Amino acid sequence: MPTDQPPIPHEALPPGWGPAEVRNDHVAYRHRQPQIELVAERTEANQSHPALGLCRCWELRYRHPIGELSITKSIGHVSTRRAAFEGLLESMNRIHEFVDDLHNPLEVRTALESVSLDSVVPDGAARPQ
Repeated sequence: MPTDQPPIPHEALPPGWGPAEVRNDHVAYRHRQPQIELVAERTEANQSHPALGLCRCWELRYRHPIGELSITKSIGHVSTRRAAFEGLLESMNRIHEFVDDLHNPLEVRTALESVSLDSVVPDGAARPQ
């Protein structure tokens, strides 16, 4: 995929969101005000269930400013690049639909906790059935 073309079409993005950085192993979208950032980054699958045999996966995170500081929290892990893009778009839509005050980190966190990720990577704590 060319790095000058964002993986999520502009017309699919909720108001206020746009691409911040697009590379092969790292994609970031940012809300203009406040600058909430959603990131999908390819990473080691150290925490995945060993039976899956995954060595790489995509971690979705968000960064939210709190005064002069910024917090970064994980949203989850998915197994494919496509699932990462879908997870980013779902996260943007959740924030747009359910957060009244974008400056409130608790509202943002609550909205992101309800994001449903496709192709979720089970963690190593899960017990096989």
